[in-house]
Amino acid sequence: MKKILPKILIYTLLSIGAFVMIFPFLWMIMYSFKDHAEAIQFPPKFLPSHFSFVNYRTAFGMAPFGKYFFNSVIVMILSVLCTTTTTILGAFAFSKMKFPGKDVIFAVLISLMMIPFEMLIITNYTTIVKLKLYNTIPALIMPFISSIFYTYILRNFFDTVSDSLYYSARIDGASNWFYLWRIMVPIAKPSIFTIVLLNALSSWNSFIWPLYVTSDSKSRTLPYGLQVFTTEAGSYQELLMAASTTVVLPMIILFIIARKYIVNGVSRGGLKG
Repeated sequence: MKKILPKILIYTLLSIGAFVMIFPFLWMIMYSFKDHAEAIQFPPKFLPSHFSFVNYRTAFGMAPFGKYFFNSVIVMILSVLCTTTTTILGAFAFSKMKFPGKDVIFAVLISLMMIPFEMLIITNYTTIVKLKLYNTIPALIMPFISSIFYTYILRNFFDTVSDSLYYSARIDGASNWFYLWRIMVPIAKPSIFTIVLLNALSSWNSFIWPLYVTSDSKSRTLPYGLQVFTTEAGSYQELLMAASTTVVLPMIILFIIARKYIVNGVSRGGLKG
């Protein structure tokens, strides 16, 4: 009993915590299927009397969520491709290649992580305007084509691979480029997959930057489009919940499917040796 009781207590607390975290999402999804009469009913009911997608059709008719969704997908894919490429190249350079000041440069880059992105918004915004990219898809991607945090994770993983493998490949005539893409990248698939997932999540949920560099539906992404929709939908909370579900649900599904890869990749890359 002494061994069982602590486990019961731990699982009970974890279950309560999980319920507290999950309930708002379940409430949002259930709310999105209610009609207006049920939405304003007091006391509220958790389950709708019948499930209908009318709110989703109405929400998509009031705002171009299809265009927002397409923009979010494009921005996410391009951001992931650019960030993953620069992360792999940077991590390999700082891990395996020898050049003067390597450790100092990497330390300086790591220190830049202490500067919040909000402090750089004005500078980045000015750059985008001078390049005449305001209100375009490239403007949403340019500040996020590299990440020192992801580079740090992947560099630590590359450091766990013995240098003898690198020197053996070089003796056999393999170039750095060949060694990186044919040997290191396949070995580092778990960490790279984690970086892709984390970057996809952050890109999809980005709000502050699109708020500054987009001004109409042509380039808006889903999070910013949802914020604009709150004024268009007025007091129709069921429409807001339908629109919010459209924004949140894809990332919830992605996280549920890939949660093990995220945890394993971060733990492998975050610990050296």
